[in-house]
Amino acid sequence: MARQQIAGKVVAITGGARGIGKATAEEFLANGATVAIGDLDVELAEKTAVELAARPGARVIGLPLDVTDRASFANFLDEAESQLGGLDVLVNNAGIMPTGLFTDEADAMTDRMIDINLRGVLTGSKLACRRFARKGSGTIVNIASLAGMTAEAGIATYCGTKHAVVGFTEALRREQHGSGVNVTAVLPGIVRTELSAGANLPGWAENLTTVDPEDVARTVVTAVTRNKGRLTVPASLTATIKIMSLLPERARYGFARVTKLDHAFSDADLAQRAKYHHRLAGDAK
Repeated sequence: MARQQIAGKVVAITGGARGIGKATAEEFLANGATVAIGDLDVELAEKTAVELAARPGARVIGLPLDVTDRASFANFLDEAESQLGGLDVLVNNAGIMPTGLFTDEADAMTDRMIDINLRGVLTGSKLACRRFARKGSGTIVNIASLAGMTAEAGIATYCGTKHAVVGFTEALRREQHGSGVNVTAVLPGIVRTELSAGANLPGWAENLTTVDPEDVARTVVTAVTRNKGRLTVPASLTATIKIMSLLPERARYGFARVTKLDHAFSDADLAQRAKYHHRLAGDAK
């Protein structure tokens, strides 16, 4: 059923060269869509596109994209439409998650998280909505996070940006209601990618909250086929998050302390985080 609804659609994915973005591109291709991968690392985007194009019948291109630059984002969508046809789906996936205490965070990194995780989503959504308005249909999927529903020490700015993405997505969805444009937020737990490597989770929590990029990718495709405002990955965490939100603050803090969830990111494995932080520093140059 999903393939029938996805086949022939033109999908643009930001941050599509690796991790969730790459898995999402592969899942859309498997369902018959054509895909434009946009990434700051254009060499990797092109390499990923070549790799995914090996699938029989797959049509995928890799393009340069800096989501913090409006002109770059517009050019990405223009080029995707020029090569593949009219855009049907935009997946705002690009995001970064450096870890550490907020007071130790460099101002430049704070600004960069806001620019990529939030402003990039706002820019892409506005550009896509204007395109979709002309045809009366389209889907925007914003990759948020379960950190957009909770508050975790060690990723304060990241949580702030993802809370904003969740709220923005709901508001934009209301604005677009009845227009033919569907707007959805996908909220993954901890995903097994470089972005979350080294999280200091107790075993039981890792089993409950940790998913693979492919799990998120399947949910993104589901978001395009079902008119839902918010989807969590794994879906089982939806009820848990709701229950936790009803608890008083002292109870929530006590639960986090007893279960050792209160330092999952503030006490992350520095050796495992180093590679990711090193790449972020290189991308910023």
